[in-house]
Amino acid sequence: MEIKRAGSQSSAKAPAEHFTGTVRIDPQFQMADPARTSAGIVTFEPCARSDWHTHPLGQTLIVTFGCGRVQRWGGPIEEIRPGDIVMIAPAEKHWHGAAPTTAMTHIAIQESLDGRNVDWLEKVTDEQYESGKS
Repeated sequence: MEIKRAGSQSSAKAPAEHFTGTVRIDPQFQMADPARTSAGIVTFEPCARSDWHTHPLGQTLIVTFGCGRVQRWGGPIEEIRPGDIVMIAPAEKHWHGAAPTTAMTHIAIQESLDGRNVDWLEKVTDEQYESGKS
């Protein structure tokens, strides 16, 4: 058993190469082999968002604050709010982020396959963010 104390891990600015706008990541845990689950708390300022991406074993988002957006490739933008749980299938191309005028925080939980838990793709354009056209 291990206890990770609140505040024992530093917050980090999300890398601009994979995010648009101001995004903070607070790592929560990374399980050691043979387990493969990791989680982080991600806070997006208004209009901030991830790039399009996939997860080899899927991802679960638990919205804890604010109002956000999520979209799967070819689908409509969906509004997400506190208490919503978004279950993203393995290899499903998607993005997520804040609403235009409201910040959003979620817990992101994913598993690694062969040492990776995400495959980053292209940026979500302003037009895609505003119109939902993928």
